[in-house]
Amino acid sequence: MAKKIEKCDANKPILRRGDLVMVISGGHKVKRPIKGQTGKIRAITGDLRDRVIVEGLNLFVKHQKATGPDKPAGKIQKEKSMHISNVMYYVETLKRPVRLSYSKLADGKKVRGYKDPKSKKFVQLDS
Repeated sequence: MAKKIEKCDANKPILRRGDLVMVISGGHKVKRPIKGQTGKIRAITGDLRDRVIVEGLNLFVKHQKATGPDKPAGKIQKEKSMHISNVMYYVETLKRPVRLSYSKLADGKKVRGYKDPKSKKFVQLDS
C-alpha cells in the first residue's frame, strides 16, 4: 500500500498583507535606492505567492494613452512587485528587521512571532 502524502506548507509565506516590512536588498544605488525603506504589504502575488507589492516603494511611471473624454492621457505612478526574499518583517520597537517563525503554545495553538535579538525569547505577534 502506498502512503498518502500530505500537502506541505513549505511554499506558504510567513509574511501577510498589512505587515510592516523593510526592504533589505534591491533598487538602483543612484537612481532609485529602496534598500532600507519601510512600508506595508499591499498584496502577495505570483503563481508561487513569492512576490509582494509594498505601499509607496518600487515605483515606476506608466505613460497612459488617452482612451476617451473621461480618461485623459498622463503619467501614472504605480508600485511594482518585488521578490519576497528582498523584504523582512520590521519591528518598530526594535527599529530593525527580524526573521519570523512559528511556535506552538501550551494549548497546541500555532502562533506567529520572532525571537528577540537581546533576550532570545520568543515574542508573539498574533493573539
